[in-house]
Amino acid sequence: MENAMERNRYYKYVLALGHGCSDINQGALSAVLPFIIAAYHYDYTTAAMLVTVSNLFGSIVQPIFGTIADRKNKPWIMALGVLLAGGGMAFTGLTSNFYGLCAAVIVSGIGIAMFHPQAAQLVGRSSETGKQGKGISIFSFGGKIGSTLGPVLTSSSILLFGMKGTLAFLIPSLLFGIISAFFLKDFKELGEKEKADNGKSRAESEDGPAASQDNWPAFIKLCITVFGRSIITNGMSTFLALYFIQILHQSQSFGNSALSVYFAIGALAALLGGSIADRFGYTKMIAVSFAVFFPSLILFTTTRNFLFAGAMLIPMAAAESLSYSPMVVLGQRYLPNHTGFASGITLGLAVSVGAVLCPVLGYAADKYGLTAALYVIAGVSAAALASSLFLPETVPEARE
Repeated sequence: MENAMERNRYYKYVLALGHGCSDINQGALSAVLPFIIAAYHYDYTTAAMLVTVSNLFGSIVQPIFGTIADRKNKPWIMALGVLLAGGGMAFTGLTSNFYGLCAAVIVSGIGIAMFHPQAAQLVGRSSETGKQGKGISIFSFGGKIGSTLGPVLTSSSILLFGMKGTLAFLIPSLLFGIISAFFLKDFKELGEKEKADNGKSRAESEDGPAASQDNWPAFIKLCITVFGRSIITNGMSTFLALYFIQILHQSQSFGNSALSVYFAIGALAALLGGSIADRFGYTKMIAVSFAVFFPSLILFTTTRNFLFAGAMLIPMAAAESLSYSPMVVLGQRYLPNHTGFASGITLGLAVSVGAVLCPVLGYAADKYGLTAALYVIAGVSAAALASSLFLPETVPEARE
């Protein structure tokens, strides 16, 4: 038993690797947009549509895969999802046809949606009592690293090999597929044990207080905040590089490098955010993050000095990512009997919903300029801050 518990401590690192191999494709999709615009003369709205269709299909299937994770213990679905995510992204450089690009990003988006609910659920199951935030932080750090490497891999592979360089995204997908094969049995056993424990808890609660009762009203409030952050995340990842290129008159490589720096800072903040939230409270961390992001973005959009704008990436990226892990943990605690579904919403739709609205931001950018689009994002952050103030704090359930 002790040996099994010892192994549990390392599962989150394997899952963090998978998260990186999955989310490297999300970072790549945003970074490839300037190359697509330059090569095929797409406008902002059309380019943003690629992000939308990818995440629209991902958002549709995300709750489905979350429900599957709750009802069926299928850890192999994570490896399949990562393979589809990388395969779809690899195909984006092989066609200039808009519908072909749509098909490629749809496959990639569905693959990403397949990975997140099952993986986040397993991270929660393997985390120690009162340290779920730390576990999710490690998991999210892997995803942030993947998002950071996405633009780097995009720029380097395309500059070296042309648009066909996107085939390089098959490498991380195959890597996780091979590594995860050695852990499928462990993940399967972990899931079966959790289901057995949950069944025992429900049976015991029939004669006592329902400690594991789902709090759907609180979860709905959380969703409002999550969707606000989703718009912020997708808006920044889609338009940040373009802002440096079009408004601050920097090169494409500089713009993508700025996006990579933004993701890197966010990764460090996400790694620390969960542990800080474990100590001081998840709802407080969420509120503070939005309170910092809003004025930082306003300052970013009012300058035309690229050095000052680069400096503002630090508070913006850190503030955006500090709320990541607390939201996932709160979702699982609000719905302890539907952790897969909760993870699919807070971790999966946290990307998808905002991307579906990217054409609205794209329209604002086309009609009023990129600065106007960033002001819209700032307004969303203010609304998310307001909604976060109504989230109830939770008490973790003890684990044996």
